[in-house]
Amino acid sequence: MRDPMSALTDAFTSFLFGKVETTRLPVRTSTGQAQAVYLPTAAPGLGDSGVIIGREVYSGKGYIYDPFQLYGQQLPAPHWLVLGESGNGKSALEKTYVLRQLRFRDRQVVVLDAQGEDGVGEWNLIAQQLGITPIRLDPIAANDDGIRLNPLDPAITTTGQLALLRTIIEVAMGHGLDERSGFALKVAHAYVVDTIRDRQPVLTDIVEQLRHPEAESAEAMNVDIDDVRAWGLDVALVIDRLVDGDLRGMFDGPTTVGIDLDAPLIVFDLSHIDRNSIAMPILMAIVGVWLEHTWIRPDRKKRIFLVEEAWHIINSPFVAQLFQRLLKFGRRLGLSFVAVVHHLSDVVDGAAAREAAAILKMASTRTIYAQKADEARATGRVLGLPRWAVEIIPTLTPGIAVWDVNGNVQVVKHLITEAERPLVYTDRAMTESSAAHQLPDDLLAAELEAEERALLIERRRNGPGSATTVA
Repeated sequence: MRDPMSALTDAFTSFLFGKVETTRLPVRTSTGQAQAVYLPTAAPGLGDSGVIIGREVYSGKGYIYDPFQLYGQQLPAPHWLVLGESGNGKSALEKTYVLRQLRFRDRQVVVLDAQGEDGVGEWNLIAQQLGITPIRLDPIAANDDGIRLNPLDPAITTTGQLALLRTIIEVAMGHGLDERSGFALKVAHAYVVDTIRDRQPVLTDIVEQLRHPEAESAEAMNVDIDDVRAWGLDVALVIDRLVDGDLRGMFDGPTTVGIDLDAPLIVFDLSHIDRNSIAMPILMAIVGVWLEHTWIRPDRKKRIFLVEEAWHIINSPFVAQLFQRLLKFGRRLGLSFVAVVHHLSDVVDGAAAREAAAILKMASTRTIYAQKADEARATGRVLGLPRWAVEIIPTLTPGIAVWDVNGNVQVVKHLITEAERPLVYTDRAMTESSAAHQLPDDLLAAELEAEERALLIERRRNGPGSATTVA
């Protein structure tokens, strides 16, 4: 029972000022109705300039990304790392991203296509649609006037040629060159470059000079000519593999005339090379350095260099060092390097951990598709992802990924248009994972289930960027 004095005070106050409070009956409602009053909140996007990737899962907003537009304001570097197990949408993302970038007139893309089926790379269909012939590097076809790339092409600087030769040898040998072998290589290269003027020097010239060094070279260092020959023997044997071994034909002649480096899309088809052999990192090193000196120019074009199976680059200390230099062109000459890797453990646990860390540091954009829980935790530790993102990664369905753009972390659903679908879903992509291409109703149900699981985790963490609802 109320105190009589309180009742008298309330009556007097109401007489002077009117009734100061009202009594309302409680209202029961649903989250769907209450959200009109308590609006959802989401972290800010990346702006509205660039190419459309899809939509943010939590806010439903369109997700637009372009490293060239974001560079300098939201991105310290334009390079991009894409991670995830097969069948979750990495290939579809790469292809639609390139197709959409090419709609800008000042864009140019090079793809190292390391996967393929039925004798062609998986980018073959897109190249055909754009009227472009892929540059197919094939040891068998090379012997029948196929494509050749010359490591001693005059378009590459003398310093670049020597660095490339050292890398080829170090990758093949599995260790760095000692001082004596390095000296023998340097002497042979200098002699070949200085004496051959009427044609492009080729690797055969280097092998010949290593086997039969000039006396003047030995005298200059006050060493015996037989010592110089012995120092260069192992080097000659390694280079001979490119000349007369399993990689013959692709690098032991002048660069093929007619390679169009002005085409909007340039595809290097590496699908005929064994992905697990030592040939792949050697090949990527040669292509990377050749492009550095022949393709990248200060002409104000924005260039994208997309490498599939990029662990061949990042996991080799010698190749990674070459690509570190190439990545530095991103700031000066407008190059965005896109590395596609299945597992981060392929990179950080390899022989090139230090070089891999440096390259990963340059990648300000990271896109992570579904991974197993233990792999997701390892990825989160290396990349510094928030805990809520790490918890979501194992639950992601095909086409949905965690995007970390210099600390701006969102869950994004990649959208593919009907016009892009026939070009993106090749036969190989269709067979990699049936889960990636279920019937529309099943796929929608799976996506909704994954989004609901993700929202539960999001509500628990209730951190920045989460969707807030009232039950």
